[in-house]
Amino acid sequence: MSIFRRPDYQSEATQFIDQLKAQKPELEQQQRAGRALLWDKQVDRKIWGEYREARVAQKPYVYQTNAD
Repeated sequence: MSIFRRPDYQSEATQFIDQLKAQKPELEQQQRAGRALLWDKQVDRKIWGEYREARVAQKPYVYQTNAD
């Protein structure tokens, strides 16, 4: 062990999360289930390509009215 080694530091946020996980062991499983609902999806690239092609370009100044 080095004489220059500092003790391991843990922030208050890390300590809080570790304590929360110790109190609620099912928490990580619930987080993964929530992530699966919103983020872990199969993407149909053909449909996304059609969606991007169908978009209409936005004008630079959306809120400006034409005085012509």
